[in-house]
Amino acid sequence: MLDGYVMLLTVAAYFILLLVVSRLTARRQDNDTFFRGNRQSPWYLVAFGMIGASISGVTFVSVPGMVETIDMTYMQTCLGFILGYAAVAFILLPVYYKHRLTTIYTLLKERLGHRSYVTGASFFILSKMTGAAARFYVVCIILQRFVFDAMGIPFPVTVLVMVLLIWLYTHRGGIRTLVWTDTLQTFCMFAALILIIISVTDALGMSMGEAVKAVAADSHSRIFVFDDPMSRQYFWKQFLSGIFIVIVMTGLDQDMMQKNLSCKSLKDAQKDMCSYGVAFVPAKLLFLSLGVLLCLLASHQGISLPAAGDELVPFFAATGRLGQGVTVLFTLGMVAAAFSSADSALTALTTSCCVDLLQRPDDEQVRRRVHVIMAVVFIAFVLFFRVVNSPSVIDAIYVMCSYTYGPLLGIFAYCLLTKRGVHDKVVPYIAVVSPLLCFAADEWTKAFTDYRFGYELLMVNGALTFLGLWCSKYLVRKTA
Repeated sequence: MLDGYVMLLTVAAYFILLLVVSRLTARRQDNDTFFRGNRQSPWYLVAFGMIGASISGVTFVSVPGMVETIDMTYMQTCLGFILGYAAVAFILLPVYYKHRLTTIYTLLKERLGHRSYVTGASFFILSKMTGAAARFYVVCIILQRFVFDAMGIPFPVTVLVMVLLIWLYTHRGGIRTLVWTDTLQTFCMFAALILIIISVTDALGMSMGEAVKAVAADSHSRIFVFDDPMSRQYFWKQFLSGIFIVIVMTGLDQDMMQKNLSCKSLKDAQKDMCSYGVAFVPAKLLFLSLGVLLCLLASHQGISLPAAGDELVPFFAATGRLGQGVTVLFTLGMVAAAFSSADSALTALTTSCCVDLLQRPDDEQVRRRVHVIMAVVFIAFVLFFRVVNSPSVIDAIYVMCSYTYGPLLGIFAYCLLTKRGVHDKVVPYIAVVSPLLCFAADEWTKAFTDYRFGYELLMVNGALTFLGLWCSKYLVRKTA
C-alpha cells in the first residue's frame, strides 16, 4: 500500500505544477488564444511538446510489452513515420497555412461542400474521442489497480477525478497553455524513461554499453520481417502503414495540427514537424529497448512474465520491485504522457465542435460549455472502453484508426489530388459504407484465406472512400 500512496502523491504534486503553469499562461485569454494561441507559439516548444502529446500513456505501458510477442518489429512502422511527417510538412501544412485555417476541416467546405465538411469533422471527433479514451483508459486502470482499489474507490470515480484535473488546467488557456504544459510533460516523460532504463540496467549489473550490446544480441531485438508477406509484421505492410498512419493521425487530425497552426509562420511549422518526426523514431526505440531489458531482468531473477504485454512495465515499476524511486518515475512518466495526449485531445475536440459543427468560433460562452460537454463525453468513452479492453491497447488504437480515419484519408486525398466535384449529399453515406466494407473484407480473409490484414486496412479504407467520391461525380452530372 506504501507504493500506492507514493504514486498518489506523485500525481498530486505533478498536477499542482501543471496548474501553476496554466495560471501563468492563461492570462488575458479569449477564443483566439484558446483555438490558435494567437499564432505566437515558438516552433521548438511545439515540436518538443508534440512528442509527449503523440506518445501518450499507452506508449509508456504498451510499447515495451510489445517485444514479448512481436519483438521490435514495431520499428518498421516507425521508420514509415519519417516519410509520413515529411509529407505532412511539405504537402499538407502549406495548404493549411495558405488558407489560414482554424480547423483543417474548413478546407473541405471550400472545396467539396457543407456535408463533406461536416462529415470530415464528425469522423475526426469520433476518431479522436475513441483513440484518446483508449489511451487514457490505460493510465486510469493502472492507477485503479495499484492505488485506488486498496482505498475502496470505484473506477468511475477515478476516471471522473482524472478528467476533472485535465479540465481545470485547460478550460481557460487552451492551445497557449498546452504548448507550455506539453513541453513540461514531455520533459518529465523522457527523464522518467531514461532514469528507469538506468535503474533496470543497474539491477542487471550492467554498464550502459553492456546493456546496449545485450539488447542488440537478444532474440527480441528482431526488427525486420521480409520473409512472410502473409504476416501482419511483414515489412512493407508495416512501413507503408506507418506513412499513412502519420498522415491521418497527424496531418488530418485537428488535435495535432492545431498546435502547428499556432506557430508564427509556415517555415516555423515545417521546422517543428520535421524536428518532431526525426525525434519520434529514437523515442520509440528507447521504449522497445526498455521492454527487452525488462524481459532480461525477469529471466535473470527467475520471474515469470505477466500474460498480457501491457502489464510488463507496471509489473516491475509499479510494485516496488525496482525500488520506490522507480515507482515515482514510472508514475510521473505515465501520467505526464497521459495528460499530454488527453488535454490536447479535449482542446481539439472543443475547437472542432465549436468551429465546424456549431459554427460559433467567436462565442466564448459556447466554447466553455462545449469544453465541459466534451469532458463528460470523454469520461463516458473511457468507461465504455473498459468493457472492450484489448490485450495490447496500442494495437487496438491503430486498428480503430484504420476504420475511423480511413474515410478522412479518402476525403482529403480526393480534395487535394483532384479538381473534380462530388455529390455532396452522398458523402456521409460513402464515409460510413467504406469502413463497413473493410470490416467485411477483414472477416472474409480471416475465414477463407491465410492473409491477415494489418494496419494497411487504413489504406484500403481510404482508397474505397476515394473511389466512392470519384464515382459520385457521375451523380453530379446526372442531376445537373
